[in-house]
Amino acid sequence: MRRHIKAWAAGAAALVMLTAGQALAQAKTTINVQYPLGFIFDKVFVTLKTEFEKQNPDIAVNYLPAYKEYEDAAQTALRQAITKQLPDVALQAINLQRLFVDRKIAVDLTPFIAKEKDWQGQGFSPAMMALGTYGGKPYGLAFAVSTPIVYVNDDLVRKAGGDPANFPTTWDGIFDLAKKVNALGDDNVGLFYSWAITGNWMWQALVFSHGGTMMTADEKAIAFDKEPGKKSIELLGRMVKDVGMPNLTPEASRAAFFAGKLAIWTESTSLLRVADDGVAGKFKWRTARFPVPGPNAKLPTGGASALMFATEPDKQAAAWRFMKFITGAEGATIMVKGTGYMPPNSLPASNPAMLKDFYAEKPNHLTSLSQQPLMTAWYAFPGDNNLKIIQAIKDRLQTVVDKSAAPEAALSAMAADVQKLLPK
Repeated sequence: MRRHIKAWAAGAAALVMLTAGQALAQAKTTINVQYPLGFIFDKVFVTLKTEFEKQNPDIAVNYLPAYKEYEDAAQTALRQAITKQLPDVALQAINLQRLFVDRKIAVDLTPFIAKEKDWQGQGFSPAMMALGTYGGKPYGLAFAVSTPIVYVNDDLVRKAGGDPANFPTTWDGIFDLAKKVNALGDDNVGLFYSWAITGNWMWQALVFSHGGTMMTADEKAIAFDKEPGKKSIELLGRMVKDVGMPNLTPEASRAAFFAGKLAIWTESTSLLRVADDGVAGKFKWRTARFPVPGPNAKLPTGGASALMFATEPDKQAAAWRFMKFITGAEGATIMVKGTGYMPPNSLPASNPAMLKDFYAEKPNHLTSLSQQPLMTAWYAFPGDNNLKIIQAIKDRLQTVVDKSAAPEAALSAMAADVQKLLPK
């Protein structure tokens, strides 16, 4: 009889434990997350998921297939909004957040931030919060932040008679050096300016670095066709005509640099980890600051922000905890070490346990940090045609690079195209 009672008690205990386990499993909230640029971010998001779920066992993170690039990310999310298949959290380009704010897709983060203790003390500085603020309300948390920099193949520069340690700080100096590399022959390429990435970011870099803007302050008319824009398009034309810059895709330019055939490569700091992997010790390389020839020069802040699309309260609560983690000090440390972006959070850079020692060992990462005083917003064009405007700019830049249009004519056509797409 006692054996029966003991067996019954053991069975009941096991049933209680099983039921409790099932209840715990049922209580776990799953959030869907989607991010772009898998070749940069895949490994980072694996680590972020692992560390977040360790600290938040009641939340499961499910990644949807990575968006190919920033424009694809926005277009896909806009389609998902129509079919009601949006992820709970999406990483979108800083300049494309406005699309989701204007369409009332992005969730206002004000009530979530209001519940936090010492939000700024957690490393969320006003400058970084401004990158995701529209109409005075926060919608995005900056996740990865970048500026354009110059990647330099030390070996090719030396062969051409240059000194990598005293790399030119002006475009004229860079052009002269690039022509010397071209003269080496053997399929060596002196210069490639990654004008096509994200459609218009590198165009904005040229215009802003000459002291210009994309539009007038009231956003009624375009402004990139003024003197800074004219100098910028002329500069791009010189890269093609005078320096002999080839018409490469961003992927082909990466391959050329990694193979040791491209000496000077102007790109985003986001590719530092990718470059480390691609070069794999085949040659010595470094980074240099982006030339800023104009008065009041600025550089556009590239990168991505985390937006909340979740609508259900439990999903929103879980989404907020994930967003706060990946943009906080710990998440920022993981992101920086796995990419080349700058931290959006103000705490890790000076913390030896986070990024201070990392930066001491990785001087190439310091170049973009040194450009922080030049950082300004990556401009988001107003209205519903932001993506079309980006494509229109890219198409006109292409005509300069493929030599089908003179720089001045391309700029005039670009201005006309964009003006037609602006809100009436």
